[in-house]
Amino acid sequence: MRHLLLTGLLASVLSPAAWSQAVNTQQLYTRSLAATCANCHGTDGRTTPDSSVPALAGMPANYITEQMKAFKSGARPATVMHQLAKGYSDEQIVLIANYFAAVKR
Repeated sequence: MRHLLLTGLLASVLSPAAWSQAVNTQQLYTRSLAATCANCHGTDGRTTPDSSVPALAGMPANYITEQMKAFKSGARPATVMHQLAKGYSDEQIVLIANYFAAVKR
C-alpha cells in the first residue's frame, strides 16, 4: 500500500522524463531481486524440465507471496528457503512475486 501511495505522489510531481527514469529504476530493482532466485529456479524463474525445483515463471503472485511468507515464518519446512526468505521484507516478497507472475512460462 505504501508503495502505491508513493508511486501516485511521484507521478503527480515528476516530469514525464523523470517519471520514466523512476519507473526504469524500479523495474531494475525488481528484476535484481528476482535474479537472486536464478541459481535454483532458473533464469526468469524457468527451470529445466528435469529439475526437482519448481519453476516460478507464470505462477500466481499470491501463491508465491504466501509460500515465501510461510518459508520466512518457518511454517513451511525447507532446506534453504527459510533462510533465504528471511532476507526479504514483505514488500520485496510482493515485488518478486509480481515479477514472476508476469513472466511467461
